[in-house]
Amino acid sequence: MKKILFFLSLILAFSCNDSDDYIEINELLTIEQPSNFPALEYDIDANPPTENGFELGKKLFYDGDLSRVGYISCGFCHEQSSAFTHHGHQFSHGVDGLEGTRNTPSIQNMAYMTHFMWDGAIDHLDLFPIAPITNEVEMDETITNVLSKLSADSEYPSLFAQAFDDGEINSENFLKALSQFMVMMVSSNSKYDKYVRNEDAIILTDLELEGLAIFKTNCATCHATDLFTDRSFRNNGLAPYTTINDLGRYNVTGLVEDKYKFKVPSLRNVALTAPYMHDGRFGSLEAVLDFYTDGVVESATLDPELQIDGALGLLLSITDKAALVAFLNTLTDEEYIDDERFAEF
Repeated sequence: MKKILFFLSLILAFSCNDSDDYIEINELLTIEQPSNFPALEYDIDANPPTENGFELGKKLFYDGDLSRVGYISCGFCHEQSSAFTHHGHQFSHGVDGLEGTRNTPSIQNMAYMTHFMWDGAIDHLDLFPIAPITNEVEMDETITNVLSKLSADSEYPSLFAQAFDDGEINSENFLKALSQFMVMMVSSNSKYDKYVRNEDAIILTDLELEGLAIFKTNCATCHATDLFTDRSFRNNGLAPYTTINDLGRYNVTGLVEDKYKFKVPSLRNVALTAPYMHDGRFGSLEAVLDFYTDGVVESATLDPELQIDGALGLLLSITDKAALVAFLNTLTDEEYIDDERFAEF
């Protein structure tokens, strides 16, 4: 893989005594750019990840004090073992046991994304944490209160001083530290990746290759590139729950043509992230594929890819579905799931 090296000024802190100088260097981190990935979307030059910035961001990610109640952290809903989703939970939930109306999305490869959340309400990674922190059923806190708690903490003042030139505990540095942690969370070493990059003599089985061919024909328009998402918003034919009636992207844009459209999720590590869809209604990959053959509901904004020649959904046989599941399992990146850099302390 090519490496993107960012040669920027190192942050130096000097302390002197009579005999020598002590120099503390906040080392820049190297982001691995997989050869089968598109270019980064995140502006690394505006916030280059450093060793201290990353470690600060990691500490913040797992700190329950970012919530009103003091124990709901980002990592509470984004668990590494399930590719940083909340495995087994249909809806996100947080303070006081309250539930939201959407399933927790994964946060891998965030530096390659342009919009965040199921409806794309956030269009910059640095702003993304504001949404769950301030959501009344997730963390239910204000950024002002979070910064006050960090300032009063015994460790954070020195950690911010080590991570940033000005050393300030302010919203900009707080959000940039979280971004530095997240931009390093690149998942790119699945069996599939090593196969397409001709690494480690990895080969796919006949069933997996069959699944790949079926995927390219039926799924790759939306789940495009080796990010496995075209980053668009689409209505995939889910009938809305009558008790929720989530209008998706329409809630952000107000455009009628955006009703019931949601962000196309990446399929990386998808075998680990059940339940599926924006509302977590399906508990298995098999149930998802059954929906695409037998459950797609017609509506004014239904994606054209799911209504070809008057037929709704996809034409997949039972054997096609088995092959697709076999292929989707090749997208699991165990190196990412087990990476100690991202593990809770």
